[in-house]
Amino acid sequence: MQHEIIGTTMPVLSISLAKGESVVAVSGELSWMTSSIQMNTTTNAAGGGGFFGAIKRAVGGGSLFMTEYRAEGDHGVVAFATKLPGHIVPIELSGDKTYMIHRHGYLCGTPGVELGVGFQQSLGAGVFGGSGFVMQKMAGTGSAWIELGGEIVTYDLAAGETLRVHPGHVGMFEGNVKFEITRIKGIANMLFGGDGVFLAALTGPGRVWLQTLTVSNLAHAIIPYLPAKG
Repeated sequence: MQHEIIGTTMPVLSISLAKGESVVAVSGELSWMTSSIQMNTTTNAAGGGGFFGAIKRAVGGGSLFMTEYRAEGDHGVVAFATKLPGHIVPIELSGDKTYMIHRHGYLCGTPGVELGVGFQQSLGAGVFGGSGFVMQKMAGTGSAWIELGGEIVTYDLAAGETLRVHPGHVGMFEGNVKFEITRIKGIANMLFGGDGVFLAALTGPGRVWLQTLTVSNLAHAIIPYLPAKG
C-alpha cells in the first residue's frame, strides 16, 4: 500500500492498493476510485464490534456505517478529498498508543484501526451548533489519515505543561495528554471578551495538533453573504 497527498489548499489523499489490500472510510468520503476497487458498507468495520459498537463510534462523530474499499483482481486506486481547506495528517498506530481527534477528523484507515468515543461534554445551546463537544478515540494497529482544517500548529507538551485552547481549534492529541473543558474566568471576559465561555485545557506530556480553521468560524464568516430567506 502506498499513499500520496496531492494539493495544498484543498488536498486529496490518493491510496494505491495491491490486490487484496483495503482501507476503511466513513460513509460518504469517497471522491473517486478505479474499476478494480470493490465497496462493502457495514457496521462492523473500524472496530465496530457489532451494532452497539457502531453506535458508540457514531456518537464519537463517525458514521454508523463504514465503507471498506478493497482491490479485487488487480491493484487499484481510491481517493478521498478534504471537505474544507486544510491538511491531511498520516498517523501510524502500533497498538501501544491512542489518539483523540476532533469529531469529523477521521478520513480513512486500514482495517486494524478502531474508532470510538473519547470525550463528550454538553456545552449548552449555541456552542458547536448545540451538539456539545465530542472527541473521537482512535486506537488499534495500522495506518490512518486525519483531516484538519486550515494550517496545523503542533506543540510537544512537557509533563505538567498546560496549553489553553479554544475548543474548536483542538484538532488531535496523543491519548496520554490530559484534556478537560474549563470556563473562562471573569464575568466581563465571558460576556464581552468575544472568545466564548469555554476553553480546552491540554496538559502534557504528549503532542498536540491544533487547526487554525474551524467549521463554526467558517460558517460565521459566510453568513453575511448568504441570501436572505424570502
